[in-house]
Amino acid sequence: MNPDKLHRFLFQQKHVRGELVQVADSLDQMLKNHDYPLPVKQLLAELVVATSLITATLKFDGEIAVQLQGDGPVKFAAVNGDNQQNFRAVVRLQAELSGSSFRELIGEGYMIVTITPRQGERYQGIIPLTGDTLTSTLEGYFAQSEQLPTRLYIFTDISDKNTAAGLMLQVLPVEPEKAAADFAELVVLADTVTADELLTLPAEQMLYRLFHQEQVELFQAQDVRFVCGCSREKCETALYSIGKDALNEHIAEGKLEMTCEYCNQQYHFNADELQQISNQL
Repeated sequence: MNPDKLHRFLFQQKHVRGELVQVADSLDQMLKNHDYPLPVKQLLAELVVATSLITATLKFDGEIAVQLQGDGPVKFAAVNGDNQQNFRAVVRLQAELSGSSFRELIGEGYMIVTITPRQGERYQGIIPLTGDTLTSTLEGYFAQSEQLPTRLYIFTDISDKNTAAGLMLQVLPVEPEKAAADFAELVVLADTVTADELLTLPAEQMLYRLFHQEQVELFQAQDVRFVCGCSREKCETALYSIGKDALNEHIAEGKLEMTCEYCNQQYHFNADELQQISNQL
């Protein structure tokens, strides 16, 4: 397996495009400092793959956030990424887990996709969770937002070496009748994919295994990376906004500890450092 890569591909004689993403090292980095229950880790891994696939369909320079919000034990799960395939993720629980399926974790709720280009208008799509899996919810998102038939396959293996992978097929917006027929034909082939194949085979081998009778153009791969972005300087900047009264309370306690919810890194400020910040307010 060639880990942590996004591969875009195109069928030369079919009106269908595709993407294949595999993550391992970056997923390990995201999960290693968190003690989330196994089903929650699996959900986050799926959401990382989903965000990568969504981002790859967009032509933009900016940031994306894919969020799940529900009334189940997982109140909130989100992956923040950008067009460079950098990502970070967070989850918030509000109850003990009562099951491990997608709907048992999330319950009733929504998927929210927010796209913030560095130039241009911000877009937000809100999709009710009508399906029983993340993939069915995503297929609903593409049907609603882009009105393009889309098929997704997402698998995870959360163990000593965390891995996750996803495959997406999507029609091209040309010659609708031919595109629909091409898509239906390729989905039959893609439906034979197994978790082990998608998680372990190199992209070229995976695509040949599924579509060896087709002419597939595979474009240059893009790295996928976990990038938290937190720092002591950013924490210090945040302290300027909490006000003198709150700072004085922590000064009296002799310290303040801040924890990044994305990577669990802790930042410690002693009383003297807090006093210096307070003196500048």
